[in-house]
Amino acid sequence: MTQRAVILPTSYSVILAVSGTHLINDLIQFLLPALYPLLKSQYALSYFQLGLLTLAQQITACILQPVLGLYGDLRPKPYSLALSLTIVALGVILLATAGSFEGLLVASTVLGLGSALFHPEASRVCRMASGGRLGFAQSSFQVGGNTGTALGPLAAALIVLPLGQFSTIWFGLLAVCGIIILLWVARWFTHHQRIMQAAGGSPATGPVLPRKRLIIAFAVIGALLLSKFVYIETFKAYYVFFLIEKFGLDIPHAQGLLFVFLAAVAFGTFFGGPIGDRIGRKKVIWGSIVGALPFAVLLPHAPLWVAVCLSIIVGLVLSSAFSAIVVYAQELMPQKVGMVAGFVFGFAFGVGALGAAALGALADQIGMQQVFGSLSMLLCLGFLTVFLPDIE
Repeated sequence: MTQRAVILPTSYSVILAVSGTHLINDLIQFLLPALYPLLKSQYALSYFQLGLLTLAQQITACILQPVLGLYGDLRPKPYSLALSLTIVALGVILLATAGSFEGLLVASTVLGLGSALFHPEASRVCRMASGGRLGFAQSSFQVGGNTGTALGPLAAALIVLPLGQFSTIWFGLLAVCGIIILLWVARWFTHHQRIMQAAGGSPATGPVLPRKRLIIAFAVIGALLLSKFVYIETFKAYYVFFLIEKFGLDIPHAQGLLFVFLAAVAFGTFFGGPIGDRIGRKKVIWGSIVGALPFAVLLPHAPLWVAVCLSIIVGLVLSSAFSAIVVYAQELMPQKVGMVAGFVFGFAFGVGALGAAALGALADQIGMQQVFGSLSMLLCLGFLTVFLPDIE
């Protein structure tokens, strides 16, 4: 007997719970780059060493996320999400107590490990809870993470920078709250699986593309992720230094303007998914990455408040692509959604970190203003969207 696809009603409470814990995870993950101005002076670090800290945190996710995502596809573990935030809590403790560059590297790696386990599992659970509204569920999940990232500079300006490195340990309490929420999600996960098995349903299948077309599609997706995440990770790590160097701002004001950019990223992420549900993912990808290009070109050369307005536009437009990219990639291989999510998140984090480290080393040589002046050229890779197959 042929299995039929079963679509259950959208579980908004589960999507909200996973989005909320994504906020907690990504807020904690951003504590490290938020500390960069303090760590740079306290430990006499170069821009390149700051880039290495970003690399240690993100490359762990890059390597492990596809592997952990595939393992979850083959052997789903309801309590993996709760375990992921337990590892993140350990990383917070190590970050708070690190007394050297080497200790900071270890803390960065542990934080990255927790994030590597969290993202593919959380993306899978949101897809399970979507009730067929895949873009909405993925955007809701992503906006939680982007909101957490946006709150990072505020947490740094109001708490971490005034009180010092050890104050990050208090954010471990947020991780404990997240663990409690995810234990509830794990019980829902188990119940959902029982319902699906009882109904005799199977996950919906998608288009069957030739191997060559799949390879081309994922190569293009990789290029799009490179353009987006090297740009955004460079902003996360160095926008504060750019504002200080170009406009002479103090650290709290520069952190506040970074929050403005990251808040725009959070808003743009949310709207990209539902729009993709209505008009198609490929159109959203086209509009977001290519549409941000002219504003990104102008940003480094504009006066302060014009640059701030341009950063808002770039954040809104550019970030709308990510949820569409995740869902589009999962629809290419719908039987391996965890592995695909792991690839997308892992590659995005890894290439963003590598790019940030490389551009940090370049900034040591030529200055941060010069790096930001040429950063927008990365977005030209958005034109490769023309090679994505039409599957919708």
